[in-house]
Amino acid sequence: MLDRLRGVEWIGDWDYTMGHMMSRRLLMREYLRRAALWAQAYSAEDEWPFFDVTEHIDPEFRLSPEIAAALDEFLGTVPEWFLRDTCAGAVRMAELRLQNQAGLPDLPDLYEPLVLFYERGGEFLYDNGGGLDLTGVSFRPKGLQHNLGSASLVALRGDVLDALDASGRISFYATSDGQGPVLRRRLLRGGERHDEVFGQDLRWEPTDRLPVSEEEAKEAGWVWIDDSKAAQLIEATMAGTPR
Repeated sequence: MLDRLRGVEWIGDWDYTMGHMMSRRLLMREYLRRAALWAQAYSAEDEWPFFDVTEHIDPEFRLSPEIAAALDEFLGTVPEWFLRDTCAGAVRMAELRLQNQAGLPDLPDLYEPLVLFYERGGEFLYDNGGGLDLTGVSFRPKGLQHNLGSASLVALRGDVLDALDASGRISFYATSDGQGPVLRRRLLRGGERHDEVFGQDLRWEPTDRLPVSEEEAKEAGWVWIDDSKAAQLIEATMAGTPR
């Protein structure tokens, strides 16, 4: 885990980060959901969303002197407190899991979505009012209770995350019964539009199935879906296609 975090470029290339905007937004939302679950399980609601949960799981837990020294050295290169806290938590959780897997609750891995987020474009900004700036998209995460009810991301697969990312302003569509295939509309600067379908060969291909207006799209049986649902349908397509 420490080696993965060492490989992160915290202030990364703008184009690279923007190219992963959709997947980073989804990963952050999944982290907020998981953080709410862990905070509730250990009565750490006041520390949500960015915290080191291992201090609540086992207050007596300590890293080995070698790993602790390496972690402290690494944290000196990380720019913000909330980044440092979550990086420390990820390393400590990885070691705690190795030492005492049976003592951990049956909850999804807390830090994996956030580590993937870091690997796909580096830092984010968290202001005093609770706003998040993920580079290219900003939002307020609302409260812990709201995030407890968020839809879960089925799997943190790199190929699914890659399939969500592309240039432009993206909207996803599926049939009105919520099934595949997944269509997406990309609007580029200057009004250029690209309509694409995620096909059985596991790539996006041009399509003329999506009418121009939202009203016509609904009449044709296509409805807007959020990126979480798009990820689920893309994953289902991948799982059902022989490789």
